Amino acid sequence: MTERVASATAVLVCQGRATADGRYAVDRFSDPVARMLLDEAERLVVDLVRAGPVPAEAATRMAFEMVRRVGLTMVPRTVAIDDAIRVHGAAQIVILGAGLDARAWRMTELSRATVFEVDHLASQRDKARRVGDLVPTAERVVPVAVDLAIERLGPALEGAGFAPQAVTTWVWEGVVPYLTRKQVRSTLAQVAELSATGSRLVVNYQMASSVTRVMRAVMRLVLRVSRQSDPLAGEPWRSLWRPDRMRGLLGENGFAVTSDSDLLTLATGLSLPAENNGSLRNGRVAVAVRD
Repeated sequence: MTERVASATAVLVCQGRATADGRYAVDRFSDPVARMLLDEAERLVVDLVRAGPVPAEAATRMAFEMVRRVGLTMVPRTVAIDDAIRVHGAAQIVILGAGLDARAWRMTELSRATVFEVDHLASQRDKARRVGDLVPTAERVVPVAVDLAIERLGPALEGAGFAPQAVTTWVWEGVVPYLTRKQVRSTLAQVAELSATGSRLVVNYQMASSVTRVMRAVMRLVLRVSRQSDPLAGEPWRSLWRPDRMRGLLGENGFAVTSDSDLLTLATGLSLPAENNGSLRNGRVAVAVRD
């Protein structure tokens, strides 16, 4: 088996949040920590996007547009998930596929919460390097090395101090498309086994879209022709879900859906530029309660 490397998509998402911080929905969205988690070279395109003018050079323009559009997508997605965490107010949070998530370092509402960050070992090591001596706003942050594609969640999570009997908020953001349908079903079944009654699962998933598929293919072709690194090369989408199928899967595992909205709906009132509306229609955030 090829050894896993740290997620390039996690860096792209972090760059997106860094570009959006202080520029969009300033009364609802904020992530000043995102920039701190980026290496110097990764900040260059962030600075280009924040400066505004679109680069003339085709290769630079592609990287610019990729990060800019990811930033616009991150705003409603982040706002919706943050709101769900705040409303639930659980003292135990589990972030599945944490990547470079910064919630434990920026959300003051987590001051009495323990945040378990689950990701495979290479990404965990990369996150630790980037975090350095940053002080979390959460009471505790506990890294848990688990590869959701091939390893069981329970043993490592409970070994790290997770309490299955405690009400938990589970955050599953930006991961589902990169797992096969079988892996999604397996992970959800494990989450259900570890969830006390009243626990909440916040899941971000992606619907199928021919337009999005073509756009991703064109973007990757341009990156290859211009000899730029492709952050999506090693992390293709493997499963896309219709809302009724996701609702059914959640129900089969004892989770009742309380809300499920596309990102375009969630962007209402956030005053985002309209050119990213196509992408926002296909991403969704569902909230479900363990009954």
